[in-house]
Amino acid sequence: GDAGLGMQLTWRLPPGATAGAPRFPVPETLLIQGLMNHVYGSEHAVIVPFTIPPGAQAGRVLPISVDAQWLACTDTICVPERASLAAQITVGSVGTRDTRFDLWRQRMPAPLGAEARFALETGRLRLAIPLPQSVALLRPHLFIAEDKVVDYAGAQRFSRADDMLIIEMPRAKFAAIEPAALSGVLRLAAGKPDGLAFAAKPGAVPAGGTPLAGETTGGASFVLLLLGALAGGILLNVMPCVFPILSLKALSLARAGGNEDEARREGLAYTSGVVLACLALGALLLVLRAAGQEVGWAFQLQEPLVVAALLLLATGLTANFLGVFEISVPGFVSAGSAKGAFATGLLAAFVATPCTGPFMAAAMGAALLLPVAQGLALFSALGLGIALPFLAIAFMPALRRRLPKPGKWMVTFRRWMALPMGLTALALAWLCWRLGGIAFAALWLSIGAALVVQLAEIGKRQRSGLANGRAAFSLIAILLLGGLSTTPYVLQTSPVAAPGLSGTHPFSEGALATARASGKPTFLYFTADWCLTCKVNERVAIERDETRKAFERAGVIVLVGDWTRRDPAITRFLTAQGAAGVPLYLWYPAGGSAPQQLPQVLGPSSLVDLAQTVIAPAR
Repeated sequence: GDAGLGMQLTWRLPPGATAGAPRFPVPETLLIQGLMNHVYGSEHAVIVPFTIPPGAQAGRVLPISVDAQWLACTDTICVPERASLAAQITVGSVGTRDTRFDLWRQRMPAPLGAEARFALETGRLRLAIPLPQSVALLRPHLFIAEDKVVDYAGAQRFSRADDMLIIEMPRAKFAAIEPAALSGVLRLAAGKPDGLAFAAKPGAVPAGGTPLAGETTGGASFVLLLLGALAGGILLNVMPCVFPILSLKALSLARAGGNEDEARREGLAYTSGVVLACLALGALLLVLRAAGQEVGWAFQLQEPLVVAALLLLATGLTANFLGVFEISVPGFVSAGSAKGAFATGLLAAFVATPCTGPFMAAAMGAALLLPVAQGLALFSALGLGIALPFLAIAFMPALRRRLPKPGKWMVTFRRWMALPMGLTALALAWLCWRLGGIAFAALWLSIGAALVVQLAEIGKRQRSGLANGRAAFSLIAILLLGGLSTTPYVLQTSPVAAPGLSGTHPFSEGALATARASGKPTFLYFTADWCLTCKVNERVAIERDETRKAFERAGVIVLVGDWTRRDPAITRFLTAQGAAGVPLYLWYPAGGSAPQQLPQVLGPSSLVDLAQTVIAPAR
């Protein structure tokens, strides 16, 4: 791996005796400050083929010795160690054997038995390994033996094309070489010694394939992934910041009455805005990842200034819903405005996509692994799911007839919709504090308050039949420029620490390795302050006295990864698990067994029941 120093053996043997190349078991990974090392975290054996001198008779004693050098690692540092070892071995008779070798050989990677092929492309290595579809894979990992070929810590993307496993890895960041051949080990299952030793030569590598994502990477079909993205998009419509916009647009169709063309025009314009926003976010995400940035789904809400902009937007919408001013741009409530519907779709998609909810996880995770065209198709399906309820109302007169008839009550309804939008603004203010600190939040809250004052002035002029005041718009521009120029001086460099389940430890690869080596069960969860699903799960299932007591009785170690601000280590881990975003919940049973990926929506007893499975056998 990145440490660049494997075990070195210098032998002193009797004349005629030889020692071959050492054979190592299937390794594990250890990530330290962005460097990926290939290590062994438990008892293991290295087998060295030894050839006795010609003519050596049974019973002859052969003295052998070796000077050995290796690296020993903790979860924070690797240091070199050395030792001089000596032994005397007795030549046995033909047919005698030590049964311990049978156990050790079981942990060695099996030879592949077929030649693999690799291709070096701009910025990446693509490898094709013959592997039947029947071979199950559980979070596989590829260990390349040659140095300076790949970025060991980079995300590995796996896909299947018939009986061929396709693997993509980023090239080494510095002084990358172009080898004439490659060798290494494919780990078939995380936490298990199952692996295949392969050798590869340059050759054609198939394009495309079905991505391996999620807990079991045998892979759902692409059609199922599309359906998952579509269903996940539909569910995003119930988010508090999206529902009022969707409701008011639905009522604008009620105003359209029986005008079919007008209703359909609005529906198509809204859908176009939603799909375009999802495509733009997805394309930007893929471009940033291709450029080496460690980003994931909802990356836009990890940036404090983006959240500040959304705070101002939610504040302005709340004022609009309350009637403080009556500008309907970008057309959130006006009927018959295709431009307004399109702009509304852009906004709805942008504020609806922070979390990966039910059905979305596998689809969004696969979108980061698939070829670009298929990944963008999944982002489009997500957008279509968000737009589908409004599109159905637009194209189905029977649904529109079920909407209440237009009347004065619509003004009251619009005022009530200011409540969830106002709560969204408060949540964004809280998120500003969590992302950038109290001074950053105070700055943008002050700008938001001044914005409302100026919008009220614009509304006053509107009600008086006057033109919109240029002075008010000029003051708004000055406020925004002042906020942007002041932000660097008040923004905290690290997010504000948030309370969580008592006894938790921050996530790192080293902390996870230590927890698993302890032999105790481990609960690992990833969250973010902007993720509504995460916060609901924490309130309902995680941060509860019942859960804390059950975990204490079962001796559960709890690790939490806070992804509120961008964190490359967390992004890499999420990608390795086939997840594009949060929430992600992993349960590691005691004894080092493979982890179980829990559902993205937890019930009140979900974690208590898991802890009970540990307590019950102990009794």
